[in-house]
Amino acid sequence: MKKLLIIRHAKSDWSMPGLTDFDRTLNSRGLRNAPEMAIRLKERGLIPEAVVASPAVRARTTAEIFCTAWDYAVSDILFKDEIYEASPSALLRVINELDDRYDSVALFGHNPGLTEIIVDLCNSDLYNLPTCGVVQIAFPFESWAMVSRQTGEQLLFDYPKNEEPEF
Repeated sequence: MKKLLIIRHAKSDWSMPGLTDFDRTLNSRGLRNAPEMAIRLKERGLIPEAVVASPAVRARTTAEIFCTAWDYAVSDILFKDEIYEASPSALLRVINELDDRYDSVALFGHNPGLTEIIVDLCNSDLYNLPTCGVVQIAFPFESWAMVSRQTGEQLLFDYPKNEEPEF
């Protein structure tokens, strides 16, 4: 069985209009929410074996904060350019190419692609993955290459303002 944590980057900072979208940093709320959410996952024992992330600054920073809280080596994060501004089909290609030696992987990226791939992969009624939101999906396969539309089961949906996570 394969388990995928899909995590949207934390809240970004829009106060510097000269920055490109790619270079936007996290704002103070994002810097608070990221370690909070990472600790929530750690307390549930949901620490992935591998981490894949968009190289955009806000996604990179979010992934690094989570990894630090998880005691996962930041240097082991695999940054993939194709996650930035990715369509659901591009995200599915990234998922299908994951190394089968890992049964649990965290993928850090951006909306709208993340929300769309979640809906595509499982029977989720999610309409928007909030910033720093997390969805865990399980797949009944031994190979990531087998993951396709509607083959997963949503196990978790949580986000910073959530009082009671959905399992």
